[in-house]
Amino acid sequence: MTSVAQPSSPAVDVTALHVPVSDPRVRPLLRELGHEYSTRYGKDAHAEISRYPDEEFTEPYGGLLLLLLERGEPVAGGAFRRYDATTAELKRIWTHSAHRRRGLARRVIAELEREAGTRGYRRIYLTTGPRQPEARGLYLATGYTPLFDTEADPETIGPLPFEKHLPAEARTARTARTGKAADL
Repeated sequence: MTSVAQPSSPAVDVTALHVPVSDPRVRPLLRELGHEYSTRYGKDAHAEISRYPDEEFTEPYGGLLLLLLERGEPVAGGAFRRYDATTAELKRIWTHSAHRRRGLARRVIAELEREAGTRGYRRIYLTTGPRQPEARGLYLATGYTPLFDTEADPETIGPLPFEKHLPAEARTARTARTGKAADL
């Protein structure tokens, strides 16, 4: 997504909240992501937002949609869906255009990884578009391994895949919290 330098704001509590896609607070995430995709890849790119059914981002289907709220307003978010029995796929990583350059995307990723681990996932997989260098940089900076030639022109690759293996202790947190082993 486009990075815009923002003046430092005073420390404000940011709350992580699991929400359904139907929650009205998700609308800014979907609207801004749709605009970003269309701006970078053309009008048909907006279809990426509706590519997966909303229920894939709910717990019964192995997924989650997370928002970070500041003063009750969404400032960042992201989701994961079940990719396979041991892998969660990150999707829809977003920071509100007025709140970029504050480390919120890193917090979203950390929260999603933590939650995926507690649900028993062992690996995270994701892709980002070749015209999103700031997303590529974010994933590299947060420990993701590129599954593509980083020296190649991204436009010749298509979607850029990444993976990250979650530490075992992240997966045992659910057992400690619930007394039950992970479902996956």
